[in-house]
Amino acid sequence: MAKILVVDDDQGMREFLEIMLTKEGYRVTCAGDAGKALNRCKKEQFDLIITDLKMPKMDGITFLKEVKDISPETMVILITAYASGETAVTAMKEGVYDYIEKGIDIEDLKKIIREALEKKGIKREDIRFIKGVEDAVCFGGMVGKSKEMLKVYSFVKKVAGTPLANILLLGESGTGKELVARAIHENSPRKNMPFIVIDCGGVPEALLESEFFGHMKGSFTGAYFDKPGLFEVARGGTIFLDEIGELPPLLQVKLLRVVQGKTFRRIGGAEDIKVDVRIVSATNQDLEKKVNEGTFREDLYYRLNVIPIHIPPLRERREDIPVLTTYFIEKYSREFGKEIKNISAYAMGLLMDYPFPGNIRELENIIERSVALETSNIILPENLILARNISPAGETAVNYEIPENGIGLNEEVAKFERQLIEKALQKSRGSKTKAAELLHVSFDSLSYRLKKLDIERDIE
Repeated sequence: MAKILVVDDDQGMREFLEIMLTKEGYRVTCAGDAGKALNRCKKEQFDLIITDLKMPKMDGITFLKEVKDISPETMVILITAYASGETAVTAMKEGVYDYIEKGIDIEDLKKIIREALEKKGIKREDIRFIKGVEDAVCFGGMVGKSKEMLKVYSFVKKVAGTPLANILLLGESGTGKELVARAIHENSPRKNMPFIVIDCGGVPEALLESEFFGHMKGSFTGAYFDKPGLFEVARGGTIFLDEIGELPPLLQVKLLRVVQGKTFRRIGGAEDIKVDVRIVSATNQDLEKKVNEGTFREDLYYRLNVIPIHIPPLRERREDIPVLTTYFIEKYSREFGKEIKNISAYAMGLLMDYPFPGNIRELENIIERSVALETSNIILPENLILARNISPAGETAVNYEIPENGIGLNEEVAKFERQLIEKALQKSRGSKTKAAELLHVSFDSLSYRLKKLDIERDIE
């Protein structure tokens, strides 16, 4: 029999749930507050916890976090009389199975409980898998076993089942936002339909509307035939709008119409085209700041930001660095036909100390280059070229003194990176190709950094 813990400060509610669940054949334990419930969880394993949101001393969200630390495989259903979208999103991020309002139909509640316990069996297998894997946990193309990434995986599984809600992915460049978007699509009911990617910052503004919505023959010079836009191509599936913060104002207005009314017109067209797509957007910018500055529409922001997901930077999930390193070594060893199986402890130490301003994309670039250069069966420090000067002792060539009030790591790393790039460009007399060689990075990597650091260069 499944073991269920009921947590509610309302005695009447506790007794009602205990009687109902016992009749259904479950073993039921009750607690009048979160503190007592946590003590029970430390002594006993429960399959499912049904808890109130508003309780004295400790609310349901805080209790949920504590439970997941003690027993991550326990399913939790949160019941509240004070439902709100913000609280629901917070609860989902923390791993709640479902978030329901008091007064729900009894048969519906029984169904939710049965489904939660059925999925509990799957989740128990997932946890055993995670605990049993020493090197990597893969989910939807993402690799990592840190607590931060396991939360992302759990949240993606949860929101993927809500095929209509728009999602906004927040995170720095190189954190893998497109992989998260693809995982959402592949775990959703839309998985057999198209997944379309649009880089809002990579398409010239003059072509962006045609790219989005298509055009009719003769609508402008060069329009020799009717062309469907990517929103039409994505019909029934998912469209991923990368770098949504780069979208120009005119396109923001047109996109808002699609989000609100699910219709649009091709350029030069006279008929509205209905479209059923899920929109997943991503940005590395502060969209709220852009809204306040008037460069991004507030109504569009709230329409796209129904469910936000934060993708942590690599420096906040450092335990994933060895996992990702091993993954990339295996990937590029196969690609280059080499037998490299490992990385030296000293070289790994250098990676663990490195701040990775370019996140996973930068780590992959470093390992790809190292595998290409390595002639032995293990990656050695001399072939591990990082985007900063490293002395033979492994210490950085720049010696910072940290003041009493601390130091902004991201700002200092960006400042140092900018100085190195500008010096390399000066030495190469403005040639990006030569500067990339001097910095031991690829041309694409240097171009990415020039854009990221907003260094304007109208040169080769």
